[in-house]
Amino acid sequence: MGIDVLVSDDLDLSRFALTALLERHEEIRVVGSVDSNLGALEFAECHSPDVVIVSFEGADSDAIVIAEKIASLPGCRSMLLGTTFTRSIVRQAFDAGIGGIVERSVSPRQFFEAIHRVHRGERVFDPELTVAALVNRDSPLTQREFSVLEHVSRGDTVVEIAARLHLSQGTVRNYLSSMVAKLGARNRIDALRIARDAHWI
Repeated sequence: MGIDVLVSDDLDLSRFALTALLERHEEIRVVGSVDSNLGALEFAECHSPDVVIVSFEGADSDAIVIAEKIASLPGCRSMLLGTTFTRSIVRQAFDAGIGGIVERSVSPRQFFEAIHRVHRGERVFDPELTVAALVNRDSPLTQREFSVLEHVSRGDTVVEIAARLHLSQGTVRNYLSSMVAKLGARNRIDALRIARDAHWI
């Protein structure tokens, strides 16, 4: 019995290449290909594919929320496909009941195996990264604060963080002040150091 798979990726070439790759596998049938995560949710609600591959492009993406909603649908499972995943993202995905996370750097064989495992109801997460993510649950920061802090770790300015997370600059500054206070830090750089030392990011 084959596996019905839906592909969601907003990058045309990536989506077409992924669809072509999956169609080479005789046990996989691509039943849909959409260019938005919201489109993936709507398709899944109507057609109930076995596995939905959701493209993940960063901490400010709606991918985790959409993949969680898909995973809650009868007969559907979801998995995230992205370039890199931070510990906080792994923790969010694991807690959300998502079937797995797969990096784009894996081989086709590993990718097909991941789809089969998720279809069987297994969880496909990198063991080392997952353990690191799940043993550090004592952080006082919210997921949104984690997102802001991860952008700080990349060297983004308040203006850049606000644009990327679709927040006002004042809201970003409030998040930064809250993080500094919660962590007992001197400033945002010290807050980043504390979070890194605790392996929260």
